[in-house]
Amino acid sequence: MRTVRSVLALLAARPQPLAPLLMTSSSADAHDHDPSPSNPQETRLARGPLVLMGAGLVASYGTLAWFASRFLYPKRDEEGAWLFVCTVNRLEPGSSLLFKIPGGETIAVARNGRGADASDFVALSSTCPHLGCQVHWEANHDRFFCPCHNGAFDRGGKAIEGPPAQAGTDLKQYRLRVDGSLLYINVPSEVLAVAESTEQARRGQPRRGQSGRELRGELRGRIVERVAVRGPGHDPCLAPRNPETSREC
Repeated sequence: MRTVRSVLALLAARPQPLAPLLMTSSSADAHDHDPSPSNPQETRLARGPLVLMGAGLVASYGTLAWFASRFLYPKRDEEGAWLFVCTVNRLEPGSSLLFKIPGGETIAVARNGRGADASDFVALSSTCPHLGCQVHWEANHDRFFCPCHNGAFDRGGKAIEGPPAQAGTDLKQYRLRVDGSLLYINVPSEVLAVAESTEQARRGQPRRGQSGRELRGELRGRIVERVAVRGPGHDPCLAPRNPETSREC
């Protein structure tokens, strides 16, 4: 009996199991492996890629809208509006085209150089100041020529031969600029104002919900004819005459 009591006393004196400690350790390990970050800095890092992705989408759509607006609406400054004419590579050296601006005037745009700067292009009124015939660019003679009375103008529009030279009347010149690979022409503000007033009168004021900017967008210029490098161009004096509107050539 004494031996049994001794064994029971030894068992009572043994240290208690470490179950609570082991459970605490397990709970700590589980907490350490929690996939949801509790640190605010970790949260910001986790959201970083999503923020960058959204910013990239906004920037992409914004860039597309900016490029579209360059074609849809004229660029205005204090001295007028810049209208898109064509891409630079559309005009080969020595060639030209006719471009009608808002208001109805037709401009002869020629490329007289092989570079891609604004100085390699020229834009002049295609209406001869003598009797209103249409002039055209002659690359082989480096001049603008009016076939009605052999009037000639240099590449800058200055009259050098024929009645225009005798009267000292030059062709009106328009400013050009190159933006990347795009060619623009400057149209004076007063020309656009007259064109807008005419368009509003024709339509009976802008449509409901149509802004002035949208109306100006509809007043873009357009290419009306591409002239051959050595072609004679259009001669109004040789066209069939209307007795009521014809002028003496």
